[in-house]
Amino acid sequence: MIKNLPSKSIVNQRRNFLLKSSTSVASLLLPNINAFAANDLTGRLASYMANARNVELPPNVLKDAKFRILDTVAAMVSGSKLLPGEMATRFARTQGGTPEASILVSNIKTTAINASMINAMLAHSDESDDFEPVTKAHPGSATVPAALAFAQKERRSGTDLIRGVALGYDVGCRFLMALGPDHVRGTHRGAEAYNATMGAMASAASLAHLTEQQMRYAISYGAQQVSGLWSWVDDHDHIEKSFDFSGMGARNGATAVAMVQQGLTGVKDVLDGKHNLIIALSTQPNPEALVADLGSRFFITESSIKTFPVGYPNQAPLDAFLKLYRANNLTPDKVNKIVVRLPEDAIGIVGRSPMPDVNCPYLISTALLEGTISFANAHSQERMRDPLVRAQMEKVTVIGDPVLNDPLAPRGGIVEVYLNDGTVLKQHTRFPPGTKENPLSTETVSAKARDLMGPVLGKAKTESVIAQILDLEKMKDVNQLIALMITK
Repeated sequence: MIKNLPSKSIVNQRRNFLLKSSTSVASLLLPNINAFAANDLTGRLASYMANARNVELPPNVLKDAKFRILDTVAAMVSGSKLLPGEMATRFARTQGGTPEASILVSNIKTTAINASMINAMLAHSDESDDFEPVTKAHPGSATVPAALAFAQKERRSGTDLIRGVALGYDVGCRFLMALGPDHVRGTHRGAEAYNATMGAMASAASLAHLTEQQMRYAISYGAQQVSGLWSWVDDHDHIEKSFDFSGMGARNGATAVAMVQQGLTGVKDVLDGKHNLIIALSTQPNPEALVADLGSRFFITESSIKTFPVGYPNQAPLDAFLKLYRANNLTPDKVNKIVVRLPEDAIGIVGRSPMPDVNCPYLISTALLEGTISFANAHSQERMRDPLVRAQMEKVTVIGDPVLNDPLAPRGGIVEVYLNDGTVLKQHTRFPPGTKENPLSTETVSAKARDLMGPVLGKAKTESVIAQILDLEKMKDVNQLIALMITK
């Protein structure tokens, strides 16, 4: 016979005490988790993603989306003839795969996953792809290739493509905003790759017409693949960089969507569950940034189209220098030294990069010698080794200036030219051409695309590609556009 059993009321009291105690401990140890779960962040984002394909974009967003698609397609076409693009295409030939989507400027048709990766590497073979100043990411070079691959695979319309690309920009950039882009880079990780994975996932998911539940799974599969290191700054050939910035993320995002399409299920709350992505990757998270202003703030209108085919921190100083060059008829014999002032975080990127199209002293010296920046010289290692160019590079000093650490103008630049006669010339470009504050016209965007694609596709096909993208919302099947950019 068992004696001295506690009364039922005592048992209940103990149970309640333990429940309260465990809740208190959990709230002390995991304060963010409970808050995230209560808001169902994953569900809110998944719902928006599932509905975005059915929502008409404002006219200015529609126009800007077409500009970014054209700009990225032009980068893909021109990149196909650069070493990173050629090597990526060569790799694609070894992979086989179900013929779902095309590698541009080739006769290869492979899986949507492979096509997303290779076309994304083409898009960032060069430094002509777009740039988002707040996150400092390159959203187009991964988002557009993934969207194109799934649009081709699923035979979607031009409107579907536009809306999918716009969604990719919104999700990819907001993901970095939620983590803190500068925080990510401060931990030696590559924020560009983070943006690429989630942006490509969102654009591909839109073109795949995933349901809200499937969107949750796609977000989770994308989240598991988020990766990247800032070691790309030491790449001499821009080959791994094309993978790090764009190819890897496009592949990851496309893989996430392709798996979900085949019925694979996953975690439903990866953004706000117990072991969620936000707290895993950031000690300074702002999770609500993932859904803030969705439907009213469109990151595709905020990305910058480059006017020069070079690393983005060089856009402002080149613009400033060339204004001084033209206004003062500068020649090398007149110039004693040049000081380029940039935001402090730009120095480690462009100060002395081994890549010609990223190296600021080289680009400024080339502009001094030639009065312009040509596509060929921007990518020439041989030219960067030329003794005449090296002599001018010795005149150029690039320094970080805290005055330019301006969150409202994060990629401005100041150029000071000291002449041999004692004159000092100074020019500050706060917003380079192509930013939302200094936008490009349809004619200027088309001219850039024409310069990049013309030597590869020829004049007639180039003009057709430009015309079809500028009128993309009327296209019934994106395969019509792809057909202009493949070889037999």
